[in-house]
Amino acid sequence: MDKVILYGSYVIMTIYSISLIIILFYALAQLNLLVNYLKAQKKKDDGPKFDLNNPDEVPYVTIQLPLYNELYVVERLLNNIAEIDYPKEKLEIQVLDDSTDESVATNAEHIKNLQDKGLDITHIRRVNREGFKAGALKEGLKIAKGEFIAIFDADFLPQKDWLKLTVPHFKDEKIGVVQTRWGHINRNYSILTKIQAFALDAHFTLEQVGRNSKGHFINFNGTAGLWRKECIYDAGNWEGDTLTEDLDLSYRAQLKNWGFKYLVDVETPAELPVVISAARSQQFRWNKGGAENFQKMFKRVVNSKDLSFKTKFHGVMHLLNSTMFLNVFIVAILSIPMLYIKNYFGHFRSYFIVMSFFVTSTLIFFICYWFMYRNLNGKGFKNFFSYIGHFFAFFSIAMGFSLHNSLAVLEGHRGKKSEFVRTPKFNISTLKDSWKDNKYLSKNISKNTIIEGILLLYFIFGLASSYLVTVIGGAKEVDFGLVPFHLMLVSGFGFVFFKSLTSKA
Repeated sequence: MDKVILYGSYVIMTIYSISLIIILFYALAQLNLLVNYLKAQKKKDDGPKFDLNNPDEVPYVTIQLPLYNELYVVERLLNNIAEIDYPKEKLEIQVLDDSTDESVATNAEHIKNLQDKGLDITHIRRVNREGFKAGALKEGLKIAKGEFIAIFDADFLPQKDWLKLTVPHFKDEKIGVVQTRWGHINRNYSILTKIQAFALDAHFTLEQVGRNSKGHFINFNGTAGLWRKECIYDAGNWEGDTLTEDLDLSYRAQLKNWGFKYLVDVETPAELPVVISAARSQQFRWNKGGAENFQKMFKRVVNSKDLSFKTKFHGVMHLLNSTMFLNVFIVAILSIPMLYIKNYFGHFRSYFIVMSFFVTSTLIFFICYWFMYRNLNGKGFKNFFSYIGHFFAFFSIAMGFSLHNSLAVLEGHRGKKSEFVRTPKFNISTLKDSWKDNKYLSKNISKNTIIEGILLLYFIFGLASSYLVTVIGGAKEVDFGLVPFHLMLVSGFGFVFFKSLTSKA
């Protein structure tokens, strides 16, 4: 029996170690991006720019607005886009409306009113949703008048001068995409929105700047960006075979040597999902799409003769971004048996001393995200203590999503196809606004929620195991080593489980 336990322990320790090593490599990649990010702060943008005061240098722009059942936010979106400050004779707006509900009629009416006011805006409808968002963008592109294509999702609210801040950078003929930083109009609505904002801020500062400043691959984020039409066609046009068509086209374009320009100082406000079911659908799509793109792009990136080793490394880590949830989930599940192995087999002591080194990964993330948080919110002890709370809340809730996101990642790697599920929008920006009457919310509880409830109990057992190892494992004293980790897991899975019950996943 002891031999079976011993061999089983070796298997668990091997899988656990591999996941920790992958997470460490990802952390080291983040640390390198931090160095790049800090160096980029000192650089000035001296690239060529169009002079938009010269009519001869003002290019034609098409704005595409892909919609699918956006009843609550379309009017806000169209009113906002109508205020964009750009020569009207050089601006076209396409409303790519795949909606199947009553919003179609209200959209048409609002678009007609804008047309009557002299705006060049068209309402484009398709017979089916083939290719989902990618298909809609591709359909609109066929008749787009613009040399450059701006894309905004329904919950985004670009500033009036957005085109004047982005279009000039295309004077450099190598630039295929200009991407702007997302802002958050309802950042402080709830803990959920604060955590989402924290994670997105890290991506849109540390990661996008860190990669772009050194010429590594970045991604168009699906919205709040501007494409050169020629670049879209040269890269092979939009494809709907992954759930993140934006990441897919971004990598194909950069493999064709198109340059991407990231503007961290141009903020484009948007609405964050306020209900956990909406966050779930968004997270599932992003994480599954990331895994699908890893399968699609990994060999192309690694085998490219035009890329440096460092760009390939960051490209692979970028494509593996969502797969980190799977590794975190594996480490979480195995951490409890590892606790008993540690206290049952004394001769593994040296192994566990070495394993303690992997706490370094968390420390790296803590340092990296602090610089991001500090640059956006300011220095000082007050902000630092606020950051500590945000960081551990973010880590805990990210762990709570690890089962949900791991299932998405596994589907992506396996090549299982699924429908593009839109993220419900709410038109919520203040604490007085309510989401409860939103017709797009499902009333059913996800089956994953039940499993998350069981995992909550499992990690509570993990907390208790710090003492139980003295009874079951034969330890001489209580082992507090994994208590902070298990406490975050209990907090994270508890948050996701109970919020899913009350918000209807």
